[in-house]
Formats: sequence, structure tokens, C-alpha cells
Amino acid sequence: MESIFKLRYYQERLSNDAAETLHRKKLVCLFMEVRTGKTITALETCKKVNANRVLFITKIKAFSSIESDYKNFGYTYNLTIINRESLHKVETNDFDVVIIDEVHGYSSYPKPSKYHKDIKQRFGNIPMIMLSGTPTPESYSQYYHLFTLSNNNPFKEFANFYKWANKYVDIKQRNLGYAKVNDYSEARKKDFWHLIRYNILTYTQQQAGFTTSINEIVLECEMKPITYELVKKLQKDLVLISKDNKQVLADTGVKLQQKTHQLFSGTIKFEDGSYRVIDDTKACFIKHEFKGKKIGIFYKFVAELEMLKSVFGNELTTDLNEFNTTDKNIALQIVSGREGISLSKADYLIFMNIDFSAVSYFQARDRLTTMQRKENTIYWIFAKNGIEKKIYKAVQNKKDYTNDTFKKDFGIKDTKQDYKEIRSRRLLRN
Repeated sequence: MESIFKLRYYQERLSNDAAETLHRKKLVCLFMEVRTGKTITALETCKKVNANRVLFITKIKAFSSIESDYKNFGYTYNLTIINRESLHKVETNDFDVVIIDEVHGYSSYPKPSKYHKDIKQRFGNIPMIMLSGTPTPESYSQYYHLFTLSNNNPFKEFANFYKWANKYVDIKQRNLGYAKVNDYSEARKKDFWHLIRYNILTYTQQQAGFTTSINEIVLECEMKPITYELVKKLQKDLVLISKDNKQVLADTGVKLQQKTHQLFSGTIKFEDGSYRVIDDTKACFIKHEFKGKKIGIFYKFVAELEMLKSVFGNELTTDLNEFNTTDKNIALQIVSGREGISLSKADYLIFMNIDFSAVSYFQARDRLTTMQRKENTIYWIFAKNGIEKKIYKAVQNKKDYTNDTFKKDFGIKDTKQDYKEIRSRRLLRN
């Protein structure tokens, strides 16, 4: 029986072009913006190259959407959908095509990630379709490991990233306080674009007919005095000790940055792995300000979800299907919820915290985009005089909020040395 579902005209054209590229080069990149239909274009491409067995590597939250597209469009080839953490469960490498969703997640540099090595070793010789709406959100240097997931990549003459960088990157040095390290972020895309351009197919929301605009509004709320007191004490002493003798250590710059981040949204994680809600101001603020609206709330830390559940009660779910079929609001973690899902039924998206990553910023904000709505609004809920607005400024400019930036913003110097001195003074007092 013929499917009643039809591809959009550009998806039909792109799948034709992708099938031709995959046939000739064994590698095609569908760098299509969010909601333009990367998944269905990739599935259709597999049909057009007469694939019998297809492996689709994606996030767990995207499984149901992919399965739905596969069934709705009547594809008959064998499709295996799996997340990268479970690839060891795939016993065979006998696939005709491998689809890698959100491929920018494998593009760390200068060294390849564990998952990059695993996929390249097992599936590198198989024709590959790569999907991403933001392939290089941080640096064009990400192109190297992105492409080298496939053994059919256009950078085969370079044995590793460092040799590639010697030719295509303006290598600089950064002073991290304890040592100078090479900075490989300034890759010259124009010098290697001719090598990769014929592997890439792009499509934007504007080309697809989207007229949606996204408005971003920052709302600040005054946290309880305890929050500011704890941040000040932690940055001074680099340690907090609760009344029940649980400890928070900030003996490195990275830990101090993370603990400061946690505190400004009202939670803290102790050294023993337990966590505690210190200040529920943000959750109460969201419930009051958006009463009567259907909202999607993004949180960062696990304790923030517990805070939201406590404040919202049975008005909140973490299940996408329940969100879509009831009046409940939904809470999703920024990293796990930023990719592969649509929150188009939400009146607003609310971010009660913000991730240090520019990738998270650009992908999570696009979860609201649809072809039917001309205007969407997302709200950022920040602590007044907190860390979040500083992070926001960085990621808007496509920069991660690094520890160096954090130290500069808060006037912090050699954290590890400071901690040693503070600890010595404490031992002497005891």
C-alpha cells in the first residue's frame, strides 16, 4: 500500500543529490537546519541507493521520531536504530549505509573522542550519511574529525589532526596559568573548502519556507540571600561544609566554575555525590510568571529537576508523549533534550539555566521552531548578578564559556595554589 505521506519538494531533490553523492564518494553530509527534515531526507536517500540494511546512530530521545518516519513513509529496508553508548550491542557490521545523527558530537579536537575511534574502526568503510544543523559551532577545526569518521573522507592524505592543522590552522599559544598550550581553533576554511564542498548538501529554514522568528527575553530574579552568601564564601575559601558535615570542594578552577554555576540556580552537589536544593526561587518564579501557559523548561543539573518537580507537582512531566497529549508542562535536561525532538506544542520555552556550550545554546533554542508559527519566544531565567548572563553573552557569540573566561569575570587567580594555602591555614588552626 502506497504511503499517504509525501516528501517536501526540496527533500525529494536533496535525497536525489545525496544518493548520487553517496554512490560516488561513499560519504555525504546533510547539513540542514533544524526542522527542515534531515531524518526523512536521510531515510529516503537509503531507499534510493537500494540499501537493504541501515544503521542509524542517534540519541535515545530521537528513536520514536525516527521510527515514526520510517513507518509513515513505508520504507521496507531493515533499519537498526541505536545510541552510540550501545554500539557494542550491534553484533554485525554488515550494513549498506550508516547514518550518524548530530555528527558534530564526534568532532572534538585535537584528539578524537572514544566514540569517534569506535565508529571509525567498526563502520569507517561503510557508505556514510552524516547529519547536523550546526556542524562546526565552535571552530572550523571540527571539520577534521567530523569527516574522518569515514575512511572515505577527503582528508586521507593527513595521518592525524596535527598534520592537517600544520597546513590549515593558524596555530597560536594560550597561557593556562600552569603552562602554555597550542590553540588549534583558527582553521582556515577557505583553504580546504575545495576538498569537502562536494560531500556537503545544505538547506536552511528560510529556503524551506519558514517565516518563524525567535525572540529571546532575559528575565532576572533576585535569589535568596543564602545563595549569594554561599557563592561568596566558596570563591573565598574554596570549600563549603554543611551542618551535616557534607563537603563542597572547589580546589580547581573548573570545579569552582561548576559549583558557582550550580549555586546560582539554587542547587549544589556534594563530594559524596549527593545533592541538595538550596534555593527554589527560579522554579517558583517560572510557575508564577507563566501560569496558564504550556511551557517546556530546560534545566542543567539533576537537582534542578527535583526542584521543579517539588514546585510544579503533577503539572510537570519529563515524557514527550505525555507533554504532547496532555496539558502538562515538560522539563528536559539541556544536553539530552537539545537534539532530535520538537517542542512545537509549547507556548514558550523556558531556560532556568544555561550550558557552557555554544552547541547547546543554538540547538536548544531551535526546539520551538515550526513551519506554522511566525513568531516564537524563549525566556532565559537568570539569577540577578549571577553567572548566567556572562555565559549567555559568550555562547551568543558562538564561544564556549571557558574556565579562563570565568576566572577573568570573577577575578579569580591560581585556584589550586589558593586552595593549598587555605587548607594549610585550616590545618594549623586545628
